[in-house]
Amino acid sequence: MAYQYGTGEPQMPVCPRHPDRVSYVRCQRCERPVCPECQRPASVGVRCVDCARQAQAAAPQVRTTLGGRSRSGRPVVTLTIIAVCVLVYLAQRLPDVTGMFAFTPALAEGEPWRFLTAAFLHGGTLHLALNMYALWIIGTALEPVLGRWRFTALYLLSALGGSTAVLLLANPVEQSWGTYVVGASGAVFGLFAAIFIVMRRFGRDATQILILLVINFVLGFIIANVSWQSHLGGAVVGALLAVVYAYAPRENRTALGVAATAVMAVLLLGLVVLRYAAL
Repeated sequence: MAYQYGTGEPQMPVCPRHPDRVSYVRCQRCERPVCPECQRPASVGVRCVDCARQAQAAAPQVRTTLGGRSRSGRPVVTLTIIAVCVLVYLAQRLPDVTGMFAFTPALAEGEPWRFLTAAFLHGGTLHLALNMYALWIIGTALEPVLGRWRFTALYLLSALGGSTAVLLLANPVEQSWGTYVVGASGAVFGLFAAIFIVMRRFGRDATQILILLVINFVLGFIIANVSWQSHLGGAVVGALLAVVYAYAPRENRTALGVAATAVMAVLLLGLVVLRYAAL
């Protein structure tokens, strides 16, 4: 026990982060007192919060087979997208929200945010539930393999691909040019196509995924008010990106992934510009 000179009284060891807490347990690395709240388990004894963070930063990062950072816990991106879609659906109860953010070729040239925001809107509770269920099933399998940034890029670009396909296949003199399109289906179809590619990359039987993809695509022609164009665009974009993400050589995986993402974004933008310029 240390003594404070001049007082003759012992100085109690206290946690640096919580000076009001006495602790006789010390960090195995820096040997400072550490209270129970600040203790982090180590291979031997405990470490303080600061030493634990430093050790974690210095540790080599474990990667998945496709280069995603190996993480424990829930799929953060998937849960975030689901939460945003649910909150936006609740906001759609307010006047004009759907009309301001839904995609329609007639308005998107002057209001380009519609290309993306439409993917977070939904036309009903069942529509929302089906898309979010599919997103949860695929996202929990695909996000850990690809990693967060590539999964996010895949989802958003597939959503943009869906809106772009609607624009390219709509006729300016027909009702389709002014029809509102909402829903995450385009992005979800991109994830369907991507998980098919990834499963093939691992040599697994992807027949069920392919059948499910085809059935849902065909339903777009049978069920009224379903945008098969959005499904098609999302699936094409998702498949193209997934090919690069899944088959890029290990030594160039990050560079090729970034390049493919940027090229796809530019390509979609170019298609949109050319389509409106041709009117």
